[in-house]
Amino acid sequence: MYKVLVFGITENPGGVESFLVNYYRKIDRTKIQFDFLCNTHNEVAYENELKSLGGQVVHIAMRSKEPMKYRKELKEFMEKHASDYQAVWVNVCSLANIDYLKIAKKYGIKKRIIHSHNSQNMDNRIRMFLHMINRQRISDYATDFWACSEDAAKWFYKEDLQSKAVIIKNAIELDRVGFSEEKREVIRNKYGISDKLVLGNVGRLHFQKNQLFALDIMKYFSQKNPNCVLMLVGQGEDEKKLHQRAEELNIKEKIIFAGVQSDIGAYLSAFDIFLFPSVFEGLSIAGLEAQVNGLPVLASYGVIPKEVKLTENFHFKKLEDGAKSWAEEIEKLSLELKRTDKNEIEKQFTEAGFNIDTEVKRLEKLLMEK
Repeated sequence: MYKVLVFGITENPGGVESFLVNYYRKIDRTKIQFDFLCNTHNEVAYENELKSLGGQVVHIAMRSKEPMKYRKELKEFMEKHASDYQAVWVNVCSLANIDYLKIAKKYGIKKRIIHSHNSQNMDNRIRMFLHMINRQRISDYATDFWACSEDAAKWFYKEDLQSKAVIIKNAIELDRVGFSEEKREVIRNKYGISDKLVLGNVGRLHFQKNQLFALDIMKYFSQKNPNCVLMLVGQGEDEKKLHQRAEELNIKEKIIFAGVQSDIGAYLSAFDIFLFPSVFEGLSIAGLEAQVNGLPVLASYGVIPKEVKLTENFHFKKLEDGAKSWAEEIEKLSLELKRTDKNEIEKQFTEAGFNIDTEVKRLEKLLMEK
């Protein structure tokens, strides 16, 4: 059995977590097995499912809260178990912490993969400083350099490493997030929005995802289209701020905070339009899943990588155009709401390398390469 120690699963079921569990469901687990090293003692996203698929979930203390305990537990785990693994695969959005690669090298794990999942800094200045320092020396500790997009590779790696970077597609399990009329009815009935036009966003409630701007858009859009709501699926640091902003704009009754949800396909099915105004992205799983569901998407131009657009229902708009202009664009989209045909979705995603059923074989090969 070829064993891989994977870092990247947190308590929040975000894009990286979705990416990892999508592939883990599909890999040939008679040949390759994943264990998950998690920087928290709390239950992490998908933990029960990961265990049911045969993976161990290893919890160590959080570095930011208990640094001494974190170092002790990480060292003790590696001393006992590093020899069990042929590879370590570190999935992160910045290089602020490369301890897992350093200790993997120290304890003799031969294949050490660093995988970039973002294209800009989403942290504070200290972590940005650490990222820039570690960017200079990442090749001392990693043997393989992966990224979700070309932009993500540029953000993580010096020029000489960018040519070595392997792009791993954020491939999707199409059936899992495809449109369901039945699920649409269930969710819309649950929230009492059966007769409403539903704008939706899925993502961590964080400045990167720009939900504050989505609220500004909603204010303008609802003035002309009162029978509408905006549903935000996710949780995060900005939640309190978003509640306050909704009150200030007098649109509180039009905003649904749905929290973290496991069945994203059901919530996408309940939406009519996917609002995607991020200020930066690596290669968004949320944007891909929205298209798999057939939704019209309005996304920030020059921010969302162009390779995310796989269907004709995906539209770009500049953030600097402002909330009112975005609201006008949504109004145009709402006049002719039509989901993309399922066969067209499967064709486009397979050809572009975003169908998990075809991409998983490539990942298995890359993981087991010497």
